[in-house]
Amino acid sequence: MTTFVDRVELHAAAGNGGHGCASVHREKFKPLGGPDGGNGGRGGDVILVVDQSVTTLLDYHHSPHRKATNGQPGEGGNRSGKDGKDLILPVPDGTVVLDRQGNVLADLVGHGTSFVAGQGGRGGLGNAALASARRKAPGFALLGEPGESRDVVMELKTVADVALVGYPSAGKSSLISVLSAAKPKIADYPFTTLVPNLGVVTAGSTVYTIADVPGLIPGASQGRGLGLEFLRHVERCSVLVHVLDTATLESDRDPLSDLDVIEEELKQYGGLDDRPRVVVLNKIDIPDGHDLAEMVRSDLESRGYRVFEASAVSRTGLKELSFALAGIVAEARAAKPKEEATRIVIRPKAVDDAGFSVVREEDGLYRVRGEKPERWVRQTDFNNDEAVGYLADRLSRLGVEEKLMKAGARAGDGVAIGPEENAVVFDWEPTVMAGAEMLGRRGEDHRLEAPRPAAQRRRDRDAERDEAERAYDDFDPFQ
Repeated sequence: MTTFVDRVELHAAAGNGGHGCASVHREKFKPLGGPDGGNGGRGGDVILVVDQSVTTLLDYHHSPHRKATNGQPGEGGNRSGKDGKDLILPVPDGTVVLDRQGNVLADLVGHGTSFVAGQGGRGGLGNAALASARRKAPGFALLGEPGESRDVVMELKTVADVALVGYPSAGKSSLISVLSAAKPKIADYPFTTLVPNLGVVTAGSTVYTIADVPGLIPGASQGRGLGLEFLRHVERCSVLVHVLDTATLESDRDPLSDLDVIEEELKQYGGLDDRPRVVVLNKIDIPDGHDLAEMVRSDLESRGYRVFEASAVSRTGLKELSFALAGIVAEARAAKPKEEATRIVIRPKAVDDAGFSVVREEDGLYRVRGEKPERWVRQTDFNNDEAVGYLADRLSRLGVEEKLMKAGARAGDGVAIGPEENAVVFDWEPTVMAGAEMLGRRGEDHRLEAPRPAAQRRRDRDAERDEAERAYDDFDPFQ
């Protein structure tokens, strides 16, 4: 059964925004008290957060589809809908988030580091928020926007200071088991290690992590064996340790050729040329292995490598190796720039950003692209004529009609607003005034301006009484 997964594809769907409410306040003696529809709630975000207690992406391998909750719709009485709850997804330290094309979206290193994989949709405005001096009683509300849906690839790159690399059965797992408290699987056949093993080593005052990477073979950088699956786990290390088998039973192998093969694979993988190298001649507890180590040591040192002879069985040379690695790690840490607290920089978009474009396509269709017009279209209820008229007014004020005319559009030409997969297409009819304005400006309800029947009856009775009093005062009985 799979217990370690370091690469998954996540299908993240943020919550949709709640629809705004179109409502009119009503009470006794006040049947038309004005609009009181509340706004819809915001949809929840999908957020990836580094959690030190998580060490694998296994949960997302079994459940790759994750969705945040939707915002609630607004209600009458100026009650806004409840916001959707954000979906927090814990990921291991060292997770890299990429899109399907392989572009890096985020590199999550450090506890608490987060990345918004899906942005929740904003809630629609209710008719109370849409009311104005010109539009006293809107009979419509805006729809909530759909949440962002995104497919991302998550790759885990182990965060370790030291990486042990070498051929299968070179003794890497044995070394990490005696240098640290890690308990990897150890057996006398190749590819015993199927997942990277992490261990913590204490050498004096320095504490560092060491990773045992599954065995590499010729062609690993092109996908042979397990190398391509786990070479990514050496990218973050400070030092590479070549574990060379001095007691191999294969006649066509020796420590020098093994080193050349592994170095070639690391070169083909790329990005590791600047890492310091250390060579460990392992299994010197075997007589032939000790003799071979003495023979190749001078050749390795002439190439510029620091060479250590070690045995996981007899514990020979482990203390020297541990302290040497601690020194290299300490130097690498000291050379790193001092980490500063993350500064939160807020760069809000300009509220009056009216950027949009009009492009004439080969089939004669005019396509309008821009953040504002596309958002307005998503928020419009096309079953409501008043809402459609409101959209037309907004597009006209933005300058869409003027730009269509400059682009050569004529009455009856097709116009699409939005991307190809989700566009609203209509036949354009350039107008200065739409039909709704013949009855009054869009969004106005003249019932609110007209007096209520009971009040009108009182005014009529008062007028009749005043007229009768004036007639009585003007009456002269002696004439």
